[in-house]
Parts: sequence; C-alpha cells; structure tokens
Amino acid sequence: MLSNAGPSRLRRADRAPGFGAASFKAWGPRADGQDVMGKSRIFALDPHPSLQYAHPMAQIRSLFTTRLYQAALSDHPPGIDAAELEASCYSIAEDDDAGQDWCEANGYPGYTSYASLTDLPWRFPIFADLVKSLDAHVADFAKDVQFDLQGRALVLEDLWINILPEGGTHSSHIHPHSVISGTTYVAMPDGTSALKLEDPRLPMMMAAPTRVKDAREELRQFVYVAPKVGDVLLWESWLRHEVPMNMAEDERISVSFNYKWA
Repeated sequence: MLSNAGPSRLRRADRAPGFGAASFKAWGPRADGQDVMGKSRIFALDPHPSLQYAHPMAQIRSLFTTRLYQAALSDHPPGIDAAELEASCYSIAEDDDAGQDWCEANGYPGYTSYASLTDLPWRFPIFADLVKSLDAHVADFAKDVQFDLQGRALVLEDLWINILPEGGTHSSHIHPHSVISGTTYVAMPDGTSALKLEDPRLPMMMAAPTRVKDAREELRQFVYVAPKVGDVLLWESWLRHEVPMNMAEDERISVSFNYKWA
C-alpha cells in the first residue's frame, strides 16, 4: 500500500514498462504547511504491484543565513521629525569645513561627516533622540540573530551624515571592527539609488554559473533594497554593500551608524 507523510492526493503519471517505479503529481499541504500543488515527486515503489511503499523525498534547507532588518524608525520612540532631521543634516554640512575639505581631498561626491564629526548626538538634540530609537532597533535585531552578549551590550560607535548628489556613488565596502551597521533614510527622491547588498560567499563561487534572472531572493548574488524616508535598515557589519549612482536630480540623504560589542 502506498504511504506518504501528510494528506495529499496522487495522480498516476507514465511508468516505464516492466519497472516498479512510477512518477506522480502530488499536491496538498507539506510538512511546513505550504501548498505544493504541481510539484513533482518521485516515489520508488516495490516491484510487486501489491506491495508499494513511498520513500521520503529529498530535504533541502538553507544554512548560514544572512539577516536584514527593515523597520520604520518610528516603531521605537521618541518620534523623529523627518523635516527637522533633514534641515539639521544640511545645517551641519554647511558649517563643517573640515568635512567638506576631507570630501574634496578624497574625491567623495557630496558630503559625509564620517571623517570630521564624532559628536552629533551632543551637538543636536534630534540626533540624541535618533540614537535612543536606534538603540531599541539594534536590540531587536540582536535578539533576532540570537547573539549571546554575555552580559555586555551593543553600543553606538559611530554616527555620520551622508548627502549624495546626482551622479554620486558610494563604492562597495564593509565596516570592520563593528558588530551591527545600518542606515536610516532622511531624503529619498524618486529615482534615487537603492542599497545594493552582496552575497558574502561570492568570492568563493570560483567556478559556479550565474543564477537565473528570477532566482529566489535568498539565492541571488546581489539584492537591492529601496527603503523609504523614515526606514531603518540593519545588517551584520561584515556584509558588503554599496550605494549605486544616484540618478535623481535631488540629493539622497541618510544617516549611517555602527554598533560595537562593549
């Protein structure tokens, strides 16, 4: 008698003459509750027609998962006024001569405070409020990735402004010496660039073919995420990422940050 885990309905397919193996189309709930209508399963059957037993199908699972956190900044208080945050970013950029000089000397398009200012939460109360919200988001993400912090904490290490004009890019990079990195988005004009994330295994795929164009997201070698104003994205700091060319006429503004294990 044919047996199979879980309820399903079977439809007989062609069987090669003289062989006790048959292919069936199966549909119905899988063990994980998802529908498998139209998926092919191959059952090895006993040669004797009166004694036919199903063997379990192959199990394929994902390992070494890369997690990406995306949420509205407002999910954790205090609330941040987007217009006030944008105005603060422009005000800081205008007054930061050292940052402007660094960008010019290093060919950085637009403006970043990364190399010049380390005390934004002290200078502007809205950035102090921003850190309070980010602390809560980072705590949520740390729980999701199941970090064993051993009684220690993840604390803010760096926080900086990015203003990317039309045609500006930020090349592929990682954030060494940090644990969690991320960005919250202040101004995202129509047509501006998404965040591009790279499969961390890519350097080891030496002889592998490329993926098909409609590959599932978890199998793609690059994933593009288009956040909205007020979103916050978090990832582990080893994940390589970049900002492709800003094709919008208006500036793309974001605030990025690193958290360390203290």
